[in-house]
Amino acid sequence: RGSAMLTFCPSCANMLLVTTNAAGADASPCLKLICQTCPYAYDVTKTLRDDVPVTRKEVDDVLGGDDAWKNVDKTAATCPKCDHGQAYFMQIQIRSADEPMSTFFKCVKCGNQWREG
Repeated sequence: RGSAMLTFCPSCANMLLVTTNAAGADASPCLKLICQTCPYAYDVTKTLRDDVPVTRKEVDDVLGGDDAWKNVDKTAATCPKCDHGQAYFMQIQIRSADEPMSTFFKCVKCGNQWREG
């Protein structure tokens, strides 16, 4: 499996480039990391690996989360997920003022959310 790794120069902190170092007639070519800003160079003699765990940011609910649905009205609307006939709704102006408002629904039974408009 191919992957890319960014390695930075320990002298000037610029990104290092990977080049092939031309070897002699009896040796195979090897890789070299070089800095284009300063004279730093590193012969790659083994596999380089640097695992950095990624922590995902919590996604903000653009509709305000569960609190936004506390004081909204119910209406007759069919849920596309469970076919229940009643849903909470709210209207929000998400486009320009001359465009109609968008209506957001939340199923009373299963909690599925969808949008019209």
